[in-house]
Amino acid sequence: MTVIDISASVMQFLLAFVVVAPLLGAVAALLPAPPGLKGKNPDQAVLRHGVTVTGAVLIATIVLAVGFDHDHPATMQATTDISWIPALDVRIHLGIDGISLPLLLLTALLTFLCALYSYFKLPAGPSPKAFVALVLVLESGTLATFAVLDLLLFFLAFEMVLIPMYFLIARWGGGQRQAAAWKFILYTLLGSVVMLLGILLIGLKSGTFDMVALATDNGRGLTTSVQVIAALAIGIGLAVKTPMWPLHSWLPDAHTAAPTVGSVLLAGVLLKMGTYGFVRILLPIAPDGMRTFAPYLAAFAVVGIVYGSLACLALARTGAKGDLKRLIAYSSVGHMGFVLLGIATMTPTGVNGALFANIAHGLITGLLFFLVGAIKDRYGTADLDTLAGATGAALYGRAPRLGALLAFAAIASLGLPGLAGFWGEMLTLFGAYSPAEGLSRPAFRTFMAIGAFGTLLTAAYMLIVVRRVCMGEHTPHSRLSPDDRAPRAADGPEPSGAAGARPTATTPQLADIQTYEAAAWTPLAALTVLAGLWPAVLLGLTDPAVQKLLAGGKS
Repeated sequence: MTVIDISASVMQFLLAFVVVAPLLGAVAALLPAPPGLKGKNPDQAVLRHGVTVTGAVLIATIVLAVGFDHDHPATMQATTDISWIPALDVRIHLGIDGISLPLLLLTALLTFLCALYSYFKLPAGPSPKAFVALVLVLESGTLATFAVLDLLLFFLAFEMVLIPMYFLIARWGGGQRQAAAWKFILYTLLGSVVMLLGILLIGLKSGTFDMVALATDNGRGLTTSVQVIAALAIGIGLAVKTPMWPLHSWLPDAHTAAPTVGSVLLAGVLLKMGTYGFVRILLPIAPDGMRTFAPYLAAFAVVGIVYGSLACLALARTGAKGDLKRLIAYSSVGHMGFVLLGIATMTPTGVNGALFANIAHGLITGLLFFLVGAIKDRYGTADLDTLAGATGAALYGRAPRLGALLAFAAIASLGLPGLAGFWGEMLTLFGAYSPAEGLSRPAFRTFMAIGAFGTLLTAAYMLIVVRRVCMGEHTPHSRLSPDDRAPRAADGPEPSGAAGARPTATTPQLADIQTYEAAAWTPLAALTVLAGLWPAVLLGLTDPAVQKLLAGGKS
């Protein structure tokens, strides 16, 4: 069933446009603006250009989704297959199925919202031209990663995003940005070198880099030893990008230093590339190698779940001087642990849960980083102790809508039933209860129990954050400085007020949610509710594709 019947050639064009348009837009962003488009400010034209290009890509992706045959989501659609390097049998092979389509939509949506947000709130740094161009290159590389069906092209697209993200952190980031950017690039490049060796091994031993042909073969053309070596090499590279404990240490520094939109794209899009690689490459192409390492992957995943939660609890406690952005970054380590646990089960239930958790994490954590960035802009700090107690700064009293949305995102992140975060974690744990044949049930049920304990820890630190930031500390004798009592003029006009939010001597007002912020954040909140109440929309796409993938290309 298709919502609108679109011809195959138009679908091919749309997918090619989605991948290539941001790259062409990045080149155009560096050119001088036509005289009629400069606007009031020299920087305004290029920022408007960024919104226009990302908006066009989002519209094309939505049309692609509307024209997608939802009755056959396991079939590759909108395919293009052109010979590129005949000597190596490398082809420009593009296509989408029920696994990659949601990730394309998520990427296009988040990049558009980041461009829209940056139009009104550009991070401090060098030329806006360079900023817009880097964001567009980043979008093109990410979309290509989810659309290409050739292993070497996948590697090139996978690497294409590293340089833009490095410069976004190093040039537009906050404190310690140079060190964080170097750590990010070194970790990911070293992982990528190992991954390339695994990809070359598969291509040379099988005689092709075509991901569809390799998935259909399901490892039958590769010996077990080749699969084990390839799974280890490729898995290390993907695990760095995911990131999996203990290869995660670049992530908190990168998130803490990155500008708001950089953190949103890093958490919402880039982390998904690693887990997508596990599902698209290792599960179908090297199943024996994946089965060998699945228990270890699951063990590292549950350690990451508990470790990330304990790190968040340590940052959230009073007096720890914890940074709220850093706390959300560590929460990503835990959430991606659930994704890896689902993949390690090698079952349709677990893998569907992992894919659902991927999308939910992109929506919820993207929203959280937007909100934390807004809070940091208003207070001038993301230090939890300062936000909670030193100034009596309870968000519910000072900016009620902002406080309510932060509480909503935190509750969604802890996996409340009825919101998107619940289904992925639940399906992952169900998958761990009955792992694939050949995997140890007692071991995976132990991992399931540890993961379930991690959900309790997640609830604990998220509720502590809501209590401290939204309600403030109980400090009846605290006194505010004159600066704290005054509204921050730089944050925009003072809101007209809301019930229960009158300025007092102990709850000075902040600018509440602005119009451009509401425009950037509302889609994420709405989709979080939609995915939570109607999970069949996403699972109906992924499940047939996952079933076919795990069955070796047979529907």
